[in-house]
Amino acid sequence: MNKLTLLFTLAFSSITHAWTIDGLGDYQFDQLSANSYIMHGPLGEPNVANQGFMNNPGMIIGADGVIVIDPGGTYQIGLEVIKEIKKITDKPIVAAFNTHVHGDHWLGNQAILEQYPNAKIYAHPAMIAQAKDGEGDLWVGVMDRSTEGLSKGTIATYPTDATTNQQIIQAGGETFKIHNDVTGVAHTDNDIMIEHVGGKTLFLGDNDLVDRFGRFDGTSDMHGNIKALEYAINLGLTHYVPGHGPSGDADAAVMPFLEYLKIIKEEATKGYEEDLADYEIKPFADKRLAEYRDWHGYDAQLGKHIGKMLLEIEALDL
Repeated sequence: MNKLTLLFTLAFSSITHAWTIDGLGDYQFDQLSANSYIMHGPLGEPNVANQGFMNNPGMIIGADGVIVIDPGGTYQIGLEVIKEIKKITDKPIVAAFNTHVHGDHWLGNQAILEQYPNAKIYAHPAMIAQAKDGEGDLWVGVMDRSTEGLSKGTIATYPTDATTNQQIIQAGGETFKIHNDVTGVAHTDNDIMIEHVGGKTLFLGDNDLVDRFGRFDGTSDMHGNIKALEYAINLGLTHYVPGHGPSGDADAAVMPFLEYLKIIKEEATKGYEEDLADYEIKPFADKRLAEYRDWHGYDAQLGKHIGKMLLEIEALDL
């Protein structure tokens, strides 16, 4: 079989035998660069319809094995991710990365270590500590309730290796550079961004979102998130993979969320100076955010984002 025929066969197989979620569509790994692939998940919250699948699992095929980024939020999703990998390569999974502690990104670890017990799974040391200290079990419960039991059997399976900032990791014949704590707290206090050096690709986790908004919880810092996105752009890479939403270059996949956060910051700052409450600031921000109104979660999150930014501005002022 020549190379062209092989590529056609793989592409045709991927299209005709993709993981199908009724009512939502087909999900398979789309090629991003020569040896990296992304499965772009649905944009909603975890629920029965999407079976808890909502993130962007990634994989890189190295000479000596496969490396996975964020294998999904349940044991069942992890199994489906592995099935899709096996449609493209028969190489074993030798390593994985978890971008942060939110379980929709990493509870699929269970399926990886079940089938590939020697695989290393890397994460921020604070992510590992928090997951073991209750966040893992909390997220198992969240996914079970959200999917009405479709994730039954999922067990919090923790990363095996802690990362450090600027660490170079060799896995499967590929080189990765870890960006830990580059700007302090961002989406969480345990984010890592993973640079696939050969593919000139950055996996940002939920520091970056496209076509979807999420929460900024108590461990987040919106000012830090802005700095993290600016840092990512300054790396000058070719491909950027958000935690949710479509991948692309910096203009397509990073700038939209960065501009959104900057607008929230600007309007909250003006409101703080004028002693306005968050609900009074919201109409001014909304006027400037027309292009974001069709992003999933806009109505639910806009007011909360303004409130969070206002609290951060007040704390910085004090």
